[in-house]
Amino acid sequence: MSEQTISDRADKGPLIYRQSIWTRVTHWLWAICLFFLLLSGLQIFNAHPALYIGQQSGFEFDNAVLEIGAVNTDAGARGQTTVFGQTFDTTGVLGMSGPAERPQFTAFPGSVTIPSYRDLATGRVVHFFFGWVFVFTMFIWFLASFINGHIRRDIVPLGADIKAVPKDVADHARLRFHHGRSYGPLQKLSYFGVFFILFPLIVLTGLTMSPGINSIAPFLLDIFGGRQTARTIHFVVMLLLVGFFVIHIVMVLAAGPLNELRSMVTGWYRASPGTEARPGDKP
Repeated sequence: MSEQTISDRADKGPLIYRQSIWTRVTHWLWAICLFFLLLSGLQIFNAHPALYIGQQSGFEFDNAVLEIGAVNTDAGARGQTTVFGQTFDTTGVLGMSGPAERPQFTAFPGSVTIPSYRDLATGRVVHFFFGWVFVFTMFIWFLASFINGHIRRDIVPLGADIKAVPKDVADHARLRFHHGRSYGPLQKLSYFGVFFILFPLIVLTGLTMSPGINSIAPFLLDIFGGRQTARTIHFVVMLLLVGFFVIHIVMVLAAGPLNELRSMVTGWYRASPGTEARPGDKP
C-alpha cells in the first residue's frame, strides 16, 4: 500500500456504522408519509380554510385566528389571508391562484394538494391511510431505538450537550461540522423535539378531531381545549415540521450530501479526521 493511500485515508477518518436498519427504514417511511400527509392535509384544509381557538366556531362570535379566501374588490377578485385580525393580500399564492383567465379560488393551490382538484373524500382517504402508516412506523422506531440504545445515545440530550450548544451554534454558523459517532448537541435537541414533542402532538391532535376517537377518549378534547383548538395546533405543528424539513435538507447539503445520504442508505458514515478507529470500522 502506497504512502499516499495511507495519508488519504488518515485525512478522511474511518467509516463507521452509524445508522441501523431500523433507523434507515423508518426514516424513509416517514419521508413518504409526511409528503402525502402534508399535501392531502392541505386538500382537507381547503374544505374549510379557517382556524379557530375554542370548542367551536360560529356566526355569533369571532374566534378565528386564520382565514384564507377570496374577496371582490374594485380591482376584481383578490386572494386574502387574515392572521389574528391582520389582513394581507395573497393573490397568486393563497386564496386565489392560477392564470387570470382561469383563476383557482382555493386556500392552497392545486399544485400543492392531493388530489390537485377539489376532492375532499379522496383527500381524507389518503390522509388517514398514511396517518396510520405514520403511527405504526413511529411505534416501530420507538421500540427498536429503545432496544438498540439509539434514543439514549443519539436523541436524548444530556447536561454536557446543553452546555455545548453555544459552541455548536457558533460552529454551524461558520459551517464547521463535526462528523462523530453520535449526534451533536443541536442535532439531539432538534430530533428530541421532533420525536418526543411534534410527532406525538400531530398524532394526538389528529385523533382529537375524530368523533369516533372522542367517544373512546373524550379526555383528549379537554387536554387540547376542544376540536377547533386541536385543529389549529395540528396545523401549527405541520408548519413546524415543514420548517424542520427545510432546515434538515439545508444542513444535509452543507455538511456533505453524499456522506449523509450514504449513512441513510447503507448505514456507513465517514467520520471526521482524528476520530479514533474501533473494531468493525472501515478505512
